[in-house]
Amino acid sequence: MAIDEGPYPAASSTAPETSGAGDTRRMRGSNHMGMRQFNERIVLQAIRHHGAIPKADLARMTHLSSQTVAVIVGRLLEDGLLIKQDRVRGRIGQPSVPLSLNPKGAYSIGVQLGRRSLQLVVADFCGAIVERLDYRYEYPDPDLVIPQIVQGLDVLRQRLGNAWPRVVGIGLTAPLFLHQWADMLGGQAAQALARWEHVDLHARVQARTELPVDFAKDTTAACVAELLQGHGQSISSFLYIYAGTFIGGALVLAGHIMGGERGNAGAIGSLPVALGQGPDSARRGPPPQLLQMASGWQLEQSLLQAGHDPLLLQSPSIMDSAYAAYTTPWLEQSASALAMTVTSAAALLDLDAVVLDGALAPPLMQALLERTQAGLADYAFDGMYQPQLLMGQIGSYARALGGALLPLHSQFFPDKNIFLKRDKV
Repeated sequence: MAIDEGPYPAASSTAPETSGAGDTRRMRGSNHMGMRQFNERIVLQAIRHHGAIPKADLARMTHLSSQTVAVIVGRLLEDGLLIKQDRVRGRIGQPSVPLSLNPKGAYSIGVQLGRRSLQLVVADFCGAIVERLDYRYEYPDPDLVIPQIVQGLDVLRQRLGNAWPRVVGIGLTAPLFLHQWADMLGGQAAQALARWEHVDLHARVQARTELPVDFAKDTTAACVAELLQGHGQSISSFLYIYAGTFIGGALVLAGHIMGGERGNAGAIGSLPVALGQGPDSARRGPPPQLLQMASGWQLEQSLLQAGHDPLLLQSPSIMDSAYAAYTTPWLEQSASALAMTVTSAAALLDLDAVVLDGALAPPLMQALLERTQAGLADYAFDGMYQPQLLMGQIGSYARALGGALLPLHSQFFPDKNIFLKRDKV
């Protein structure tokens, strides 16, 4: 709840009593607009959730006095974070002037480093992507990819021009254990991936930019985008699944993203999808993980071995009948493993929904969702709630967009770490 202590309370008297990384009174890195007061963040949050709204309604919604709201709005208008909409006439009393977020008020950069691609995006203050860069590679060599990130940041600086000073930070995302499962890619790719074990990606990127850099696991970042701008606006508890080169996930419970003690909650890629085989299992190896059964990598390898372009995974033409010999068995295997995953998660977590999104072609993703839905009929849901199975609303740029949202919400909204979907105002 907002705290009303006069026309414009000082940050020290209004910010919640927290410390360390969660302290909303602290600003990480330089920011041309400085630290936003806590009540300013409450006002911005209210407008973000409600949309354009007059000052009088803002005061009622935030429980701040009209005088406090007037002073805060004046400052936010002066800083270019809010804009006035056309007057609304026809109501009782004086015409009202709705206030909305100014898309050009601030910008943030998202950098997504994956096992097959690098994405950089610029998001405006409303969270819309206004610039993007894509780089493809066979595997991420740290000696090549990190300079490529720096090059991409220079390109974005040039594209933004005079708007660059309004960039408030970088959200960097990547798999949490980029060096693991290197043996699946083999050859030089395995060697390059293995080197990531000794690379501090966050520190390496921060050393090459004056902007503050935040880091998040890639699937967690994608879940942030879905939470703030997708199904998370209406669903409070869901398992988020992202299908890319490797499949992964994240978890939202009661509007909170669950990070876990090591930031790896929702790591469904590591979930076993078969039973261990007892004393002889050491000779046969452990049961397969979801990552080995439902990742785009398996379909990519089938296409490569048949002499086809692996980039077909991102093309709608992948669903042409000419490729059915590759897509059909992959869909059957992947959907079977995902149906087991959904059922197990539902029993453990009591979910409202499971949201499936990814970097694969939309028709392929739709087919995967439909087959997974059909596969759920093979499981009994006695004693538990069967969650909805929904297609994600963000798509292939979810990881990069989620990264870009991190600095924006860290610096302008009450919940610094986006572990809370929405604050009560």
